[in-house]
Amino acid sequence: MEYYNYIKALHLIFVITWFAGLFYIPRLFVYQIEASHKPSPDKEILGEQLKLMAKRLWTIITWPSGILAVFFGLTLFYLNPYLIQNDWMQVKLGFVVLLIAYHLQTHVYFKQLQNDIVKKSSSFMRLWNEGATFILFAVIFLVLLKSAFNWIFGVIGIFVLALLLMLGFKLYKNIRKNNPRA
Repeated sequence: MEYYNYIKALHLIFVITWFAGLFYIPRLFVYQIEASHKPSPDKEILGEQLKLMAKRLWTIITWPSGILAVFFGLTLFYLNPYLIQNDWMQVKLGFVVLLIAYHLQTHVYFKQLQNDIVKKSSSFMRLWNEGATFILFAVIFLVLLKSAFNWIFGVIGIFVLALLLMLGFKLYKNIRKNNPRA
């Protein structure tokens, strides 16, 4: 079991890089969607560059990191099967399933935008961008507090964070409306 902490460190490293990709890809989607409304030649130049950036981020960093994070997480369960008996771990795994669903839906948006299909607004993508943040907050509270009950306070905090983000989003939207270069 001396290598257990090495596996845990690798799991954590790939969780961090997975989240980095999940945090940044929706921002690229925002820029792609906004570029699709620009006049030529800006539309084509920006669109192609942003598609390339998204493709590299998604295929070179985000997907491999997600796969490796899950692989090393499963390895930790193999090495310490008693982890699953903890209530907090069961709740955490629920959030992991939610994160995987978020990742897969983000992949759908990625494929659409790579094919120049714009079905969502940039405002939607700005909100979508916060999905991984909410999951991260919940998982961090669960892992650090190691309590299935105390995570409820973390979720309450997530809702407060969501409310603050929504207010910030509305404020920023008003600022951009009055000053498009903001």
